[in-house]
Amino acid sequence: MSVAGNLARVREQIADSCRRAGVKEDSVTLIAVSKTVGDEAIMEAYNAGQRQFGENRVQEYLRKAEALPDDIEWNLIGHLQTNKAKYIIGPDIFLLQSLDRLELAKTLEKYCALRDVNLRVLIQVNLSREESKSGVFKEDLAEFLGDLTACSHLEIKGLMTIGPHTDDEKAIRAVFAEAKALFDRLACQIPDFEYLSMGMSNDFELAILEGSNMVRVGTSIFGARNYSK
Repeated sequence: MSVAGNLARVREQIADSCRRAGVKEDSVTLIAVSKTVGDEAIMEAYNAGQRQFGENRVQEYLRKAEALPDDIEWNLIGHLQTNKAKYIIGPDIFLLQSLDRLELAKTLEKYCALRDVNLRVLIQVNLSREESKSGVFKEDLAEFLGDLTACSHLEIKGLMTIGPHTDDEKAIRAVFAEAKALFDRLACQIPDFEYLSMGMSNDFELAILEGSNMVRVGTSIFGARNYSK
């Protein structure tokens, strides 16, 4: 199936999951994860109406942001090295979805202050506690949020998490439910705390059932890729 056809199918799956969850069909934002994908495939999704895309490598994001339409809203979703932080400060980034440590926050704050701009970020939380995943542990989150009050140029817009690497749907949903409970509690404390980004190609329907309002879908739209490139 074409990229446009895949995108249409994913949108219908999202709409169906929204109906099952009892929320509005347009309440979930789809991030089309375009890492390693060529410009032609991205433009096929763009011409089918997709505007939010996700990248995880800074150099690849910078090239695509320069070459592709200006109204694309780029999300950085991968682990960000501090030495790359200065390159993402600017108007093209819609969200940095992977703020996971204080060192990175301080570096981003420094470059934002130098340019007198703000950066919208999601805090990545590691609720499954898998060593292969980045993110703040739940018990460390309150201290991390307290430290972030010194970073006045970072706009904390919500949470991002990755489901556990398992085929056990009950275990996956338990992690997503825990993230939703945490999100709801923090939304009562933090102004403009609006995005709960969880769910990828293999589990986005479960994530929506547990309260996700932003999903990051790549393989189901663009097909399998060699991420080692």
